Amino acid sequence: MARLFGTDGVRGVVNEFLTPELAYHLGRAAGTHFGKKKDHPTFLIGRDTRISGSMLESALAAGICSVGGNVVIAGVIPTPAVAYLVRQQGFDAGAVISASHNPYPDNGIKFFDGNGYKLPDEVEDELEKYVRQSADNELARPTGDGIGKIEFNSNLAHLYAHFVRHTIDTSLEGLTIVYDGANGAASSVGPEILSGLGAKVININVNPDGLNINHHCGSTHIEGLQVAVQQHNADLGIANDGDADRCLAVDEKGQLVDGDFVMAICAADLKSRGKLAHNAVVGTVMSNMGFIRFCEDNGMRFEAAKVGDRYVLETMRQNDYNFGGEQSGHVIFLDFGTTGDGQLTGAHLLSLVHRREAKLSSLATLMTRFPQVLVNVE
Repeated sequence: MARLFGTDGVRGVVNEFLTPELAYHLGRAAGTHFGKKKDHPTFLIGRDTRISGSMLESALAAGICSVGGNVVIAGVIPTPAVAYLVRQQGFDAGAVISASHNPYPDNGIKFFDGNGYKLPDEVEDELEKYVRQSADNELARPTGDGIGKIEFNSNLAHLYAHFVRHTIDTSLEGLTIVYDGANGAASSVGPEILSGLGAKVININVNPDGLNINHHCGSTHIEGLQVAVQQHNADLGIANDGDADRCLAVDEKGQLVDGDFVMAICAADLKSRGKLAHNAVVGTVMSNMGFIRFCEDNGMRFEAAKVGDRYVLETMRQNDYNFGGEQSGHVIFLDFGTTGDGQLTGAHLLSLVHRREAKLSSLATLMTRFPQVLVNVE
């Protein structure tokens, strides 16, 4: 049996690879693991807007309850919101049903521990063992009051929005922003956060129908945002992906500001204010050489992790760093969050632009991109 977990959970085409049966067994596996220290561990489950999300949500929740776990279902909510709410609300674990930037036929399941961190490889290996045991009907099946229960709470996304807004100490009044929600998990909460900060927000791709998530929109299809920023004469644009753990930007000229540029701008600002721990930044082996040179030229240490924001986070935690991310737009502000957070990143980038009374295009000139080719090799 091939390893179920990839760089970001279990992911594949729904009903080909990721079946309701597999989701059910993953629920039983996670409930068993987190139930070792507590009879009735409570899970928070969130999902994005894919048509398959509610089906997999039901199967996953049933699996958890079948081994004695309790479930609170938050509905459609960004991945980083689940990571935040798990630790802030005292859940024992969290799960997100999303395939991030993938097209709608795909979906995925990923887990967070009670501190809001993605699971390490060794725990994922244990879950795989439990999945096999569940499929062979070897895991416990409690009866009576040993069975878990399911509750629904649709207000949790608003708690997350309140949190993000209060991580910055300035209004965005005076800024005109085009926001591209990728027809995904942040289609409602993204506009709520930005308008709540005082910005004039022009929203695009915030009308999910289950099939249009990431479809020619969001951080993986930035062209529409580039056009919209210029059409509306906006100060800049912000794009998330399907589960809103990525953030890319477009400057007032319609030019892409990718994750490396966003990190360069934010890292330099943090350092100038004495808030960059150990004057160090964590990127990946795919970071552009121009970003690495930028860090070196500006008195910041650059460290490369494996691709995947959980590996970036692992390096950050091992060395007590507080800032890192990926070219794809996963950016981690560890002082505030435990995973890549597109809403948090966007808010902090916008706050920086507003505070400095600068154009994003001028801030992006701090770094020079080097020619780069990324090739997958089997």
